[in-house]
Amino acid sequence: MVSHRSALIRALFAALLVCGPAGAGPFGAGPAMASKPKVPRFVSLRFGTVNLRTGPGRIHPIEWVYKRRGLPVEVIRDLDTWRQVRDRWGTVGWIHVSNLTGRRTVLIKSKIVMMRKQPDEAARAAARAEAGAIARLEKCAGAWCRISADGHTGWVRRTAVWGVYAKDDGK
Repeated sequence: MVSHRSALIRALFAALLVCGPAGAGPFGAGPAMASKPKVPRFVSLRFGTVNLRTGPGRIHPIEWVYKRRGLPVEVIRDLDTWRQVRDRWGTVGWIHVSNLTGRRTVLIKSKIVMMRKQPDEAARAAARAEAGAIARLEKCAGAWCRISADGHTGWVRRTAVWGVYAKDDGK
């Protein structure tokens, strides 16, 4: 008969083998990463409330509180478990890695954007997106990006969104 304690120890040991050392994660923290993610890069906010700090640590004052889950931000510097980010409006500050996700999103810049069924201005409309809307970035090809939001999927001009680079495939 196996005791609960020995089963717990085996489970913890197995988790350590699978996960690697503490701090290893999808954003470059910890030595277990084969290669660090490139900088700059786009990520998005994991939660509906995220603090932007003046420096990399909880001792630094909160400069801004974001209230939009999924908002894209640009990582411009990695430092341990902190990321220096820039938002759409040019505000720069620090966010703890636990508040970020690698899921790619974009912010609609233009007043109203027509999402198209195909990456072509003449293609049939799929939906309309308004300025400030957040959409999931699926992929980009040339001057167009495929996005999805509120059950609608379509292609928009790359210049109509913030959260993607000029030569970015969106993945």
